[in-house]
Amino acid sequence: MEIVYGIYMVVGLLGLVLGSFAGATVWRLRAAQLTQDKKDGEPYDKAELKRLKPLTTSTVTNDRSRCLDCGHVLAWYDLLPLVSWLSTRGRCRYCKKKIGYFEPLMEIGTATAFVLFFAGFVATFGLSLPGILQFVPWFAALTMLAILFAYDLKWFLLPDKVMFPLIGLSAVIALINAYVMATEEQGVVMRLFSTLLAVVVLAGLYFVLWFMSKGRWVGFGDVKLGIALGLLLGGWDLALLTLFLANLIGTLIVIPGMLMGKLSRKTQVPFGPLLIVGFFISLLYGDMLITGYSDFSLWLSTTMLML
Repeated sequence: MEIVYGIYMVVGLLGLVLGSFAGATVWRLRAAQLTQDKKDGEPYDKAELKRLKPLTTSTVTNDRSRCLDCGHVLAWYDLLPLVSWLSTRGRCRYCKKKIGYFEPLMEIGTATAFVLFFAGFVATFGLSLPGILQFVPWFAALTMLAILFAYDLKWFLLPDKVMFPLIGLSAVIALINAYVMATEEQGVVMRLFSTLLAVVVLAGLYFVLWFMSKGRWVGFGDVKLGIALGLLLGGWDLALLTLFLANLIGTLIVIPGMLMGKLSRKTQVPFGPLLIVGFFISLLYGDMLITGYSDFSLWLSTTMLML
């Protein structure tokens, strides 16, 4: 039992580290995008680019983390996930400016996702070495999803620099899953066909919406995200559940916001984070939710017939 707790602790610590990396990557991607927009003559936020200027001077040989306010290069003890933020009470050690809650939330959120997903993975495959090794590519996939979640939430954009590698990695995971999850009733080919249907359900719907609205209703980034999530889910039923949950969560957020006057019909709502949350719930608890719904529907139908 102590070994099991130790493994979970390692997974959680790894989640904190990769969550810290994800948070830093979000700012680097934003700095690169603003710099490129400026070069291309596109509209950009001058104040934001000025604040992110320390990151624009980073090179391959000098890619050091810096304070976004004073530009001071951060030492190793400034980069300890969660610990450094708590030790300075959320302020830069050098200029004393507030850092904010983005970094610790990224670290805690990613660590929580790692532990929850690993628990679900262990419940399916056990703690055997082959099972644990199958989880390794998911570390990278979950980290990329954390980056996309934060970036889209902040700036309503899903950057291709993360999206395309995620699609490639998702395809590899889909092939591994098809081989591992194949049964006598559902072979590798049928498993891959189910994965293809999941991609059609998620990406196909958003492609139709994007095409019909010429990008006004949804962005093409949502289409690409649908491809990645469909590959990772591996089943059309889980893809449908993801769509339902994403729209349900969005409704629960938007309607109260409109009633309180904080949102309007013209308010732009990033759908990428909603899809990612729906995906995560479906991946962890999808089979249980679908089975529960089927049992409830059967009970309700039987009750109605008896009446």
